[in-house]
Amino acid sequence: QVQLVESGGGLVQAGRSLRLSCAASGDPICVSAMGWYRQAPGKERELVAEISSGGSTHYAASVKGRFTISRDKAKNTVYLQMNRLKPDDTAAYYCNSRGGSSGSVCYPGNTYWGQGTQVTVSS
Repeated sequence: QVQLVESGGGLVQAGRSLRLSCAASGDPICVSAMGWYRQAPGKERELVAEISSGGSTHYAASVKGRFTISRDKAKNTVYLQMNRLKPDDTAAYYCNSRGGSSGSVCYPGNTYWGQGTQVTVSS
């Protein structure tokens, strides 16, 4: 069973920074992309940032220039550096993996989610 373990959320004042981490179990060769989504109360889950196995990145317009996604493929870990945080960034942040492995079996077509970590930005 693929597991995504997130860490790094918390309460922070507007303008400050936070760094989220997500460690995935299994073989990183089975993962085509990893990313971060967020969901605020009463809103749909939305893509924040994504990074492919080749290193290509994609950001939501609302975070471009403030957030940076990176990945340590050897550790099968993805990071989200969040700078100049705003109250509108308040949400539960979820790690996402496209593809994964369990034991020696790859599941390239599966999508996996972490349990979520709360980010709260006060004004």
